Order: sequence, then C-alpha cells, then structure tokens
Amino acid sequence: MESAGQFDYIIIGAGTAGCVLANRLTRDKNVQVLLIEAGGRDDYLWIHIPVGYLHCINNPRTDWLYRTEADAGLGGRSLIYPRGKVLGGSSSINGMIYMRGQAGDYDRWAEACGDDSWRWDAVLPLFRQSEDHHGGASEFHGAGGEWRVEKQRLSWQILDAFRDAAEQTGIPKVDDFNRGDNLGCAYFEVNQKRGIRWNTAKAFLKQASARPNFTLMTGCHVEKLLVEQGEQGPVCKGVVFTGGGTQWRADARRETILAAGSVGSPALLQLSGIGPAGMLHELGVAPVADLLGVGANLQDHLQLRMVFKVDGVKTLNVLAGNWLGKMRIGMEYALFQSGPMSMAPSQLGAFARSDAGQATPNLQYHVQPLSLEKFGDPLHAFPAFTASVCNLRPTSRGHIRIASADSYAPPKITPMYLSTPEDRQVAADALKLTRRIAAAPALAPYRPQEFKPGPEFQSDEELAAAASAIGTTIFHPVGTCRMGQKNDTLAVVDSQLRVRGVAGLRVADASVMPFITSGNTNSPTIMIAEKAAQMIHSAWNRT
Repeated sequence: MESAGQFDYIIIGAGTAGCVLANRLTRDKNVQVLLIEAGGRDDYLWIHIPVGYLHCINNPRTDWLYRTEADAGLGGRSLIYPRGKVLGGSSSINGMIYMRGQAGDYDRWAEACGDDSWRWDAVLPLFRQSEDHHGGASEFHGAGGEWRVEKQRLSWQILDAFRDAAEQTGIPKVDDFNRGDNLGCAYFEVNQKRGIRWNTAKAFLKQASARPNFTLMTGCHVEKLLVEQGEQGPVCKGVVFTGGGTQWRADARRETILAAGSVGSPALLQLSGIGPAGMLHELGVAPVADLLGVGANLQDHLQLRMVFKVDGVKTLNVLAGNWLGKMRIGMEYALFQSGPMSMAPSQLGAFARSDAGQATPNLQYHVQPLSLEKFGDPLHAFPAFTASVCNLRPTSRGHIRIASADSYAPPKITPMYLSTPEDRQVAADALKLTRRIAAAPALAPYRPQEFKPGPEFQSDEELAAAASAIGTTIFHPVGTCRMGQKNDTLAVVDSQLRVRGVAGLRVADASVMPFITSGNTNSPTIMIAEKAAQMIHSAWNRT
C-alpha cells in the first residue's frame, strides 16, 4: 500500500457537496485538503450542453449505473437510479433546476435535530452567499456568488397554455419559486450560464484547484474508511483507496468528510463497519459502530408521468421528428445557445396541494412539450405534452444496504415507493388534479387527450394502480445518513453532521436530510455543504 500523504481534511466525493467543501476549506491557507473522486474529469462535451443529460445518464463515463431492487410499489419493476460519477457529480448530469424547497422544510429539520441554526431564516443567508442570481441581490437572492441562476432561453405555446390552465384551476402564476413558499406555476430557473450547464465543478472546484493547499485525485475508488480504536472510542484516521492500479492510504490529521451522496455515503460507512451490526456480521464486515440508521430513511420523489396528445400546436415530438427539424434545432443552439438543445429536462413547473387539507403545496409538476414511453426511448410520433407530478413529502421509506464486503459490488437500493396508504392516496389525487388542469378552458383549443395512463382509470384504487404502473424516480434520493437528536435511534449524524460514535468523521451531502425538501434537491445540498464548511472551520478555530 502506497501513502498518498497526510492532509488536514480528506473529502470523499467530488460531487455537488464535495466541490463546495473543497472550495470553502481551501480558503484557509494553513490547511491541506485532499479530494478523492471515483469518476473522471468533466470534459465530456455532453455534460455542458443542457440536453446532453440524455447522453450522460446511464453512461458509464458519467453515471454509476445503479439500479433499484425490484420494487413492490411499482409492480415489481426495477428502475435505473442515476448518480453522477464525474467531477461535479450529479450536478453534471441532472436537470439543472434551481430549487430550494419550502421554509417549512428547514424548520422541520431544525425540530428533528434540535438545532435552530437549520431553520429557514438561518439557512437563507447560506443560499444567498453562493448564489449569482440573474435578478441581482435582494432579500431572497444573492449576486456575485459561484452558483449561477438564470432564466431559461426558450418558451413554448403549449407550456404557456398549461400555465394558463393551471391558473384557471387555482394554481396562480408566479415569477419565483424560491422565497420560502413555492405555491404557483412558472418556468423553472436553471443553473446555466448563457445556455450552457453550470455544474459545481465549474462553479466551485475550479477556484480550489488553483490553490497550492489542494490536491485532487480522480479515477480513485475508496474501499473503506480507516477507523481505529482510540481512548474514547472509534476514530476515523483516513481512507484506503485504489487508483492507477495502486492501493493507497491517505491520513487525515483533522477530519474525513463523506460527500459521496445518498447512495455512496451510507454504503461506504457500512463497508467500514459503521451501520447495523447484525447486517454487517452477516456480510462478513466487522462492526466498529452499531448505527441502525445507516442506509435507512431513504426518501425520493416518485414522478407520475401523464401524457396528453394535442392538436394544432407544435411540440418537440414534431419539431425533432425529422432530420431537417433536428438540423434547425442544432443550428439554433450553435448560433445562439438557445432553443430545444438549451432545455432543461423539464421547463415549466407548478406547485399545488393535492387536497384542501394540505397546509402547503405537497405536489410538484415538471411539464414538458414532448412525450416518450420511458427515459432513453425515442419521442412519440404524435404531438403531445407530458405533465409529471410528484408527491413532495412521501411517507414511504426505503433503504440502501451493501450487497457484500466487496466495495466494488453495487449496493442494494430498495426505495419502497407507494408503500403507505397516504402515498397511494396522494398519487390518486395528483392524477385527478392533472386531469382537471388538462380540462381547463386554456387548453381546450388543443383538444388534449389522455394517452398515459389512460382515461379508463377512474376510482382511487384504479388510479393508485395506474401510479404504480407509470411511476418512476425523478432522481432525488436523500436521508440515508439523517441527522437527529441523541434519542433518535435512526440518526446517523448530529446537527453538526458528525457521525455518532466515531470521532474525526462527518457526512455532508443530501444523505443527512431528515426529511426530503419540497422540490429539487441539488441546491439544498450546496447549502448543506456551505453550512458544513462553516461548522468545520468553527470547530477547529476553537481548538
């Protein structure tokens, strides 16, 4: 085993959180930081062209290629489960939608972990400090930060009509989803810069890479954490990893920080003996800390993709249906960085309540001027739009568990979608609301006809079955190393993101969320990393 050296901080994973942490920690010239990434450089052309996510997801160059276990809630189907394996992580392959969630999400986190510094009013400055918003600085937005937020460079007649129809159904038009209450309908804001994807590698890592106290190692697979028994219990001393055909050891003088995401972080903890002791024993891993919550509490947003055929309006199905149309689309992007190739996967958003009893919006729509059978399939030959709707606060809980002591074996991902009566009811209500929007006067000129799941599903029971048949992940896994108080038996980290019972180790990524945010999860992960960096600086400045 070769020594990679000693560092003050070792960060595992150069994804969304890891890039932010590298930037913030290396601002202190007196510390040495090592960042280890399993993937390669973000120099693949399709990462940067917004529509290129189609070429990045399920591509071994940029994706871990995970799949879920057969899921009973989805009729036994297994889904692809994309996670970025490249600099920038999932920010290099995701939908680029800038979304914070709702104020109540963070207040709920604060109550769960007993720490008011996680409340909305306390974390809003963290969102603002990293933001470079197209509208400039304001009470809710920042300017001059690293994380660029822009308006999309497109519009669609059918999406404008859907927005009008949503308003007629009681969902008001708004211009900003990120002020703490996201009720309403608008085009999504996106993390792009003049029509080009803006990932965290560009935003944060590029600055860190120019600093002499920073070391980046790509193409390196972390096998386990080095955990030793100290005077007061287990202590994480560093990591063992392979790269370039060599096994390496890197030692951390201060802390090791897991930023490998909601799949990678719990899996690496388990491989290192930190997790449910009984399960680890069965797999031949010697337990060093019995933490029941490692890998538990998996939450995700399940999208229900409703497809409506339309007449008398252009959709991408038609525009991209021939080579001439594709050439025009390519030329528009080459000349102006606009048009369909600048599209995020979803363009129009809406937040609504599934029923009057919901205190805040519990549904999110991702609306697209196109349709297809499933991800990776060709567009349908007929004009259509897709209105995907997801339950923002699912009560179903899944789990992630390693399959064996082999660090190269993919973990078992079991989401447990639609496993509670509450989630099945919300699914049925969501499909009914979508039908009401489609039947509103604003869409009448285009004569929408339900193609998926089909008008034959009418009762709540039938609609729940339809949701099972058409549901698919929208790629927002969180919660598998959740933070919580001492009396929370499933809490993995405390409110300072320190792993319970293991010194010198933190987790700082989407896995620490006790509850999923009410919206897309990438930018909340940036906020978590910002807060983690502040806490780390504060902890070591006191010593």
